Amino acid sequence: MSTNEHTLDRRTTLSYALGSVGTAGFSTVPGLLLAYYLTNSLGVAAGVAALVLLLPKLWDVVFLPIVGNLSDRSMARRGSRRPFLLVGGLVLPPMFALMFAVPLGLPPAAAAGWVFLAFLAAASAFAIFQVPYIATPAEITSSPRARTTLMAWRVAFLTFGILLFGAGSPAIRDSFTDQTTGYLVMGIVVGVLIGLGMLGCWWGLRRTRVVAVSETERSLRTQFDVARHNRDFVALLGTFIMQALATSAMLAGAQYFATYILNREQIADVLFVCLVGPGILFVPIWAKVSHALGKKRGYVLASVVFIAGALALLASRSLPLIVVAAFVAVCGIGYAGMQMFPLSMLPDAIAADAARRNRQQAGAFTGYWTAGETAGFAVGPALVLSVLALTGFVSSTADEVVQQPELAITGVLLAFSLVPAVLTGLSLLLLRRYDAAGISATLADASPSLPPATQP
Repeated sequence: MSTNEHTLDRRTTLSYALGSVGTAGFSTVPGLLLAYYLTNSLGVAAGVAALVLLLPKLWDVVFLPIVGNLSDRSMARRGSRRPFLLVGGLVLPPMFALMFAVPLGLPPAAAAGWVFLAFLAAASAFAIFQVPYIATPAEITSSPRARTTLMAWRVAFLTFGILLFGAGSPAIRDSFTDQTTGYLVMGIVVGVLIGLGMLGCWWGLRRTRVVAVSETERSLRTQFDVARHNRDFVALLGTFIMQALATSAMLAGAQYFATYILNREQIADVLFVCLVGPGILFVPIWAKVSHALGKKRGYVLASVVFIAGALALLASRSLPLIVVAAFVAVCGIGYAGMQMFPLSMLPDAIAADAARRNRQQAGAFTGYWTAGETAGFAVGPALVLSVLALTGFVSSTADEVVQQPELAITGVLLAFSLVPAVLTGLSLLLLRRYDAAGISATLADASPSLPPATQP
């Protein structure tokens, strides 16, 4: 079966969404467990651990636009970005496993170096997959409504993947009495599942027809100018970066929150279910909100829901566990919309730009989009570790038990609640610049199919 300009067949939709199961693993598990692995198993100081998590992702900020440029060239010459999906799906799994396979006996400095190199390689492989993956919706359908449906399925699979990996990875680790073995087995299992999701997407899209193919080859500087001067894209990207920073801080702080605020180290997977589980139910509801109120208004509403839940968690130390779980679930309801709306608005912005310029450059936009997303998800865990370092958090190895100072425990609480709420609130100031009405008018005036590319 093939796609047409307005609809997507079920095979294409499900194959594309399957890729998000793989991306969910890499987006979730390092942010959830890698910081804790460094500080509470390998004895790496919180400040050093922050750099280990931050630097590989900052490299991706440079590398991702390069991947975008190369994938655009592949699309222009071969009419396909699929080889990039294959390479990323093959390289990422073993690199992911190595991140949690630090040999016994390594001193903290050497252990930090091991994790850094493995994380750098894994992040690069993820970039190779993610850029063409995000570019795909703008090129396989010209219908904004079909893109919303595609993104709803993608976010549903993404939410399922986050739930699977977020709850399952701590459970696998905790099923072993030896923490070193637990982390090793968890890394291998998660790496395999990531690869299956990515390779399933690559295989399933093999017969999908592209609506429009760019025939131009653009320099990185030209692509940067194209993205930088698109006001709607910049506003949407800035909003998404701030919210990626907020949600990744909450994810990175979850294990610390469970250990030091709730005094239940092994309840992190329950918190994760509370955060992500409601999203599975609310993704279709947010899709209906999108059709009723518009994507921008729905996006604002989802963000406000997340902020409300995060602020309520400030009182966690004096609340029953069931109430804390309920507030985390409120955050999860907002989080589902904060994932779906920007991912459905991005293809609209790309298609509107193509209509204005008579040129399709999806890779240019998605390269910078993924770079921004990567930076946000990198800085979030690093921000949590920085807060812990500033408040005097004491790192330890797996066989040590240390007493944390009261100020460090307060830092854990703020990193999990107030910091995400403030960042999400600031992001809405950027979203005000996104011209939803102008984009809708441009798409309505455009021809049914995306415009053909022209030579510069």
